Amino acid sequence: MQISSGDEASKCGDAMHTKIYAGTLFDSEKCELIKHRVISVSAKSGLILDVQPYSPGEVDASVDFSDARNIDLRSKTVLPGFVDCHVHFFLHPYSETSWEDQNTRESLVERTIRATVHARETLMAGYTAVRDLGTEGAGDADVLFRKCVSGPNPLIPGPRYFCANRAIVTTGSYGPRNRLYPNRAGVEGKTGAEAADGVDECIKVVRRQVGAGADWIKLYADYRFRAEMTQVSPQTASESLDTFNTDELHAIVQTAHKLGVKVAAHTDEHGHSVGESSFFRRSPDDYVARDTGIRQPTVWIPTLSVYYTLGKDTPMWKQAASTFTRAIKASDLNVKIACGGDTGTFAHGDNSLEMKLMVHLGADWKTVLRWGTLGGWECIRSMRWEGQKGKERLAKIHELREDARVVGDNEVPFGAVKQGFAADIIATDGDLTQDFERAVDKGSIVFVMKGGRVYKRDGQTP
Repeated sequence: MQISSGDEASKCGDAMHTKIYAGTLFDSEKCELIKHRVISVSAKSGLILDVQPYSPGEVDASVDFSDARNIDLRSKTVLPGFVDCHVHFFLHPYSETSWEDQNTRESLVERTIRATVHARETLMAGYTAVRDLGTEGAGDADVLFRKCVSGPNPLIPGPRYFCANRAIVTTGSYGPRNRLYPNRAGVEGKTGAEAADGVDECIKVVRRQVGAGADWIKLYADYRFRAEMTQVSPQTASESLDTFNTDELHAIVQTAHKLGVKVAAHTDEHGHSVGESSFFRRSPDDYVARDTGIRQPTVWIPTLSVYYTLGKDTPMWKQAASTFTRAIKASDLNVKIACGGDTGTFAHGDNSLEMKLMVHLGADWKTVLRWGTLGGWECIRSMRWEGQKGKERLAKIHELREDARVVGDNEVPFGAVKQGFAADIIATDGDLTQDFERAVDKGSIVFVMKGGRVYKRDGQTP
């Protein structure tokens, strides 16, 4: 894979480059392990300039690893940075504090400080990109938080941060519930999401959130609408019901797509009980945005981790596990899969639990790694990468023009160790083939680079 003349490699001297010597490299496109590769990275653009084979004997004789620009990962397995497509940085485990108390008893200052800790824990665990699907009562904090973890000199260490601002719900369907005045929305003005009813309100709220800077729109297409029936009819209270009507749903999706923003729906995001339904057999044509003509196939984020964490002996976990097992065995599966655990309901930094559970339930570990890397980018990337224009853009990746200094942190391609992709690169000291769970665990991640900048080396932060 040679770099053509006139590109960054010929414009910059070696002093601008970092070279990573990987003993083994995971190719997320081909889903295979490759031996002995040297990865050249531009310190300026943060892009991968080249990936080439190397001779171990020649490296032993000629490479000076006391030079910080030469990174010795010859005894490690190198991978693209992991991607978690479903996190909540403004939440922490429910085992510590309930969701309702986090919304009503923790200040925005406390929740934001916690988010900074969560961002660092996530990055150090090898997750170099996340999609945050709702601040859950923290308002617009995610849009402002994104600024703090982005750019060449971020205020705090953290992954690439795609945010969805406030989830959109219908009146009466979400919490926190007001026990004293049950007909009032929220508690002392605190609501976990933003209510919209009718086509006009749905259009307005999408426009406002996109205008405020949201990368994504999140909606609750169904929820436990009758949760206040718990004391007299627990089954009724726990049942998920449709929230928006068809016209409202179309208004949200079409408005978002017109503005170049994708939509995440609570139903498809978890999908723990969809079983053998048509969810898994939708035609890609079902997702054509009428006003853009760009196909948007569904990506399923199983969020196995949240069900497992809330109780591995519960019916919900058993149903989620059964659904996932059937899905990976389906021969006519039309739905793409990516990894995301609803992280925040359990500890940030333990994001790899999702990949571990997938493999435990029978998924091929190489496929899971693809879902957790390149598949993650394909899910959370902007609509500028979709459709025919997206294909044409991807075909020019080798020209090294997708520089974050030009296109921005959330527009660069990532999820593959490949020429022209962002240098979001990690390494494990575990053996993926013999002990996958240990290899992807945060304790085994010894190297983390995001955008060409090293955040963890030899298991330590610089």
